Amino acid sequence: MTVSQTGQVLAEIDLPELPNHYRGKVRDNYDLPDGRRIIVASDRLSAFDRILTAIPCKGQVLTQTARYWFEQTADICPNHVLSYPDPNVVVGQRLDILPVEMVVRDYLAGTTGTSILTLYKQGQRNMYGLTLPEGLRDNQKLPATILTPTSKAFDGGHDAPLSPGQILEQGLVTARQWDLMSDYALALFARGREIAARRGLILVDTKYEFGLDRDGGVVLADEIHTPDSSRYWFADSYPAAFAEGTRPPSFDKDFVRSWVAEKCDPYRDPIPEIPADLIAETSRVYVSAFETLTGEAFSPPPAGEAIHDRIRRNLAQFF
Repeated sequence: MTVSQTGQVLAEIDLPELPNHYRGKVRDNYDLPDGRRIIVASDRLSAFDRILTAIPCKGQVLTQTARYWFEQTADICPNHVLSYPDPNVVVGQRLDILPVEMVVRDYLAGTTGTSILTLYKQGQRNMYGLTLPEGLRDNQKLPATILTPTSKAFDGGHDAPLSPGQILEQGLVTARQWDLMSDYALALFARGREIAARRGLILVDTKYEFGLDRDGGVVLADEIHTPDSSRYWFADSYPAAFAEGTRPPSFDKDFVRSWVAEKCDPYRDPIPEIPADLIAETSRVYVSAFETLTGEAFSPPPAGEAIHDRIRRNLAQFF
């Protein structure tokens, strides 16, 4: 799918009729007086703490991929979803988000400062309250699935590794909440791994966010098992890549990020104009990820109506 085939992107959304607007990096949120939250996923692409561009279909892909996985895991734990009035929109319960991000891992992988591969290569073996064995190689399957929780930075700060003991000592969550979050996260990951395997994919690692509803119940929030929140490798090419010591092939959506980083200092310099073919290729990867993960055909937005206008029409019931 190319930019010309999708025809349009949703870079901004303006719905002044809805109350309590909060604009995140890629999502726009509106809190209704009755406790519901309207979440509109734009096509904005965020990296280096700024918006780089907009990728056709990205918002719809992430919303609909998460919808698939919320439906596939509804028997495991409650989630925040109430309805989907538009392909880019989810209406959910407004939750008090818990300050611990639950990251589940099956492989020694990752690139961020909190990833176990980064820490392992720095010589650390004790992390997140766990002890990893000596002699593991990059991208190797771990002896068992592990939880590597991090603090959730709400103020633009950086996430930090946490052990279960630290989480409880700091009072970030209660012991009961921690037990529920842990059980939910491991069960969700097991379901995701099972379904991904049927699609020829390896679910390498992922993150979950939980919040509390009005009754204090622990509820799954945000998104689940999308290509933005999860790392997937292609199962058929993993063995050869691991044997050769190369990065296993995956849904590589970082074309734009890598291109920008090569052209400038993305934290300080103006962002150069990003080539249309690069944007189109990134869109194609997002759509391919949706179709591979869900087994469903992607329905791009029709050309006859602007996405913004369609969303306004579908949300008029909430005005």
